[in-house]
Amino acid sequence: QSEAEVEKQSLKIEQTEASLYSGQVHNPKELQDLQMDVASLKKHLGTLEERELEAMLRAEETEKELNAASEKLAEAQSRSKNQNQDLAKESEALNRDLERLEAERSAVIGDLDEQALRTYEQLRRQKRGVAIATVNEDACSACGTTLTASQQQSARSAAQLFYCPTCGRIVYSG
Repeated sequence: QSEAEVEKQSLKIEQTEASLYSGQVHNPKELQDLQMDVASLKKHLGTLEERELEAMLRAEETEKELNAASEKLAEAQSRSKNQNQDLAKESEALNRDLERLEAERSAVIGDLDEQALRTYEQLRRQKRGVAIATVNEDACSACGTTLTASQQQSARSAAQLFYCPTCGRIVYSG
């Protein structure tokens, strides 16, 4: 658009200068008016050319910014793709582990007394997924309560379940 205006303005200047220098205009007032028109048209042409140059510079800057943004987008998309692939692999591995652990759990559950299993499931729901604690340095590993020697002996006994007197979890000492 700006380029078309510059061409149009240049054509007007050429036509006005042609009239001015053709020798057809003899009236000094008309000659002066034509000279003023040429000067005005040239000034306007300079302004248009300056605007066109500024527009070209802005377009060049915008092009650079667009290229930089496109590069960043491509990098982000590549990272995202790699992360998605890594997450998919990790998800597959976790699903395999889950299947294996569920199979192990099913095998172990099959050997348990029904009442003990119900108690375990109830505790697991109440205790945010952790129903069993171990004896660690003479204390319950879940809450840290120190257990007496007789309590530790009860935790080692397979005859009946022993519960932590503080947190209520099943305590096991192998």
